[in-house]
Amino acid sequence: MGNSLFSLEGRTAVVVGGTTGIGHALSLGLAEAGADVIASARRQDQVEAIAAEIEAKGRKTLRITSDVRDRNSLENLSSTVLNSFGKVDILVNCAGITKRAPSLDFPEDSWNDILDTNLTGTMRSCQVFGKHMLSRGYGRIINIASISTFLGLFEVTAYGASKAAVGELTKSLAVEWSRHGVMVNAIAPGFFRTALNAALLDGTDRGREILTRSPMGRFGKIEELVGAAVFLASEAASFITGEILVVDGGYLASGVNR
Repeated sequence: MGNSLFSLEGRTAVVVGGTTGIGHALSLGLAEAGADVIASARRQDQVEAIAAEIEAKGRKTLRITSDVRDRNSLENLSSTVLNSFGKVDILVNCAGITKRAPSLDFPEDSWNDILDTNLTGTMRSCQVFGKHMLSRGYGRIINIASISTFLGLFEVTAYGASKAAVGELTKSLAVEWSRHGVMVNAIAPGFFRTALNAALLDGTDRGREILTRSPMGRFGKIEELVGAAVFLASEAASFITGEILVVDGGYLASGVNR
């Protein structure tokens, strides 16, 4: 198979939550693979910064903020991209938040914030951009699930519930939309050190427990998620839909490591 099977030349990608962490890495990775990439998030300064990085790779972009909790902002993002590029081929939903606290006393407002961002925000984005994709008869949607889509993790119940639901959302949309040319898949990262979780992992009992169970004995580097995203966005994955692609260094496969 030649590289053309994995090429994203001529494609337009929107990465929601695309300015930091995993979203930042995937935005640059899709640009490296040939796509024009619009990386959007809430902070204008971060949108400006990644836009400059995308342009440095010779790709086109736009500088637009958005908030997955605000449908109007997503509608504005979609219409602005369509006015400039005429289409959206690829959508990656990366916006996410978490909070660690015991489940018994977990604040309901925090629960609602996490579900509204991670789950309902993903659904909003899929609806807004899916409408265009379905009308064209082509699209590649990549949601970001998690290792906690499959496993219970201590004291992050809201996050785990939201990501388990993202996995089901991905399958449900695939069942409805795939016959119309819109493939919907998800990537489930294992333990990657990002700004979101560094305090939970670095030098903690939790971090040490994760490394003990990890066959590769290390956390992932966010750049190691790029290949999965490029694959799912490309024609190499033309018959793959409703799939949750786990990128976890063998964590889910792990039983006894010592």
